[in-house]
Amino acid sequence: MSTPEQNKELVLTAFDTLFGKRDYAAAEEFWSEEYLQHSRHIPPGREGLFNLVRALPAALRYDNQLAVAEGDYVMFYGRFSGTSETASVVADVVRVESGRLAEHWDVWEDEATRAESASGLSMFGDHFPHDRAR
Repeated sequence: MSTPEQNKELVLTAFDTLFGKRDYAAAEEFWSEEYLQHSRHIPPGREGLFNLVRALPAALRYDNQLAVAEGDYVMFYGRFSGTSETASVVADVVRVESGRLAEHWDVWEDEATRAESASGLSMFGDHFPHDRAR
């Protein structure tokens, strides 16, 4: 059985392999063949996710801000950019089973600049570098 810290490292490495390196053969080793996708905008299963990523612009980038793990679950918060004019901030939850990503949930929101934000705060604070005006 893996530790929460090992699960966190596994999930972050898997996301970098798929979204950053676009190494689909290596990514297959991270995602379970029975992978369950609970996202309204991502087709079901591992192939649904991989096919979505294949269709996205090569400029796609994922920057992680925070990752927290407990038991078999990893929650992480990050930013996807390079797919449109507006970046997206995403909270993801992944369940790990037998050393592979088995299930996924997410919440997406368009990134808002400080000027666009009713609070006047950046979505990531001053410690997260990104290319949108803060």
